[in-house]
Amino acid sequence: MQIFLDTADAALISAHAETGLVDGVTTNPSLVAKAGGDFITGLTNICAAVDGPVSAEVVATDAATMIAEGQKLRTVADNIVVKLPLTFEGLKACAALTADGHPTNVTLCFSVAQALLAAKAGATFVSPFIGRLDDRGEDGLGLIQRIRAVYDEYGYETRILAASIRSVEHVEGSALAGADACTIPPAIFEKMIQHDLTDAGLAAFLKDWEASGRGAI
Repeated sequence: MQIFLDTADAALISAHAETGLVDGVTTNPSLVAKAGGDFITGLTNICAAVDGPVSAEVVATDAATMIAEGQKLRTVADNIVVKLPLTFEGLKACAALTADGHPTNVTLCFSVAQALLAAKAGATFVSPFIGRLDDRGEDGLGLIQRIRAVYDEYGYETRILAASIRSVEHVEGSALAGADACTIPPAIFEKMIQHDLTDAGLAAFLKDWEASGRGAI
């Protein structure tokens, strides 16, 4: 499963990308507004920090303007993926941009029916928001499993990008449910490496090595 960072903070992306563990980035208007600065400059810096796909979202609500915005975003860098809302206008824009060879990410997916339409529109990625479903008592990870079953049954190539991640357990569950990728807030990405038994084991190893008097290797 690929790991994307869900942020528009270019400096943070660059720092985490140095691990070699980051496969891409997703942004949205809320994250871009939080990051501040010039939008295009920020996207350019993000695209330079990672080799993989960088989702940049349109802000129009009609298909024609979405297409125009998507085409403009694609001029920023080759790894830009045009992010579109899962509406009829968004799906129309998705089909048109896909036909012109532009990668797309259809976002705000909350049902199998929506994911099916995104696949039929030719979306490169579909982004089910599992955390928001869990927030209102629904089964977010179960949605990933059901979309996976439908896509596999009919041979759709649209990739499932698990989004709205609230915890490390959401990341693990997305992997087990068959997501192709998972977009993760940086704070949760950092928590993925943490385990108290790892810390305890390392401390014990280092204590024993120091007691042996062997010094540096």
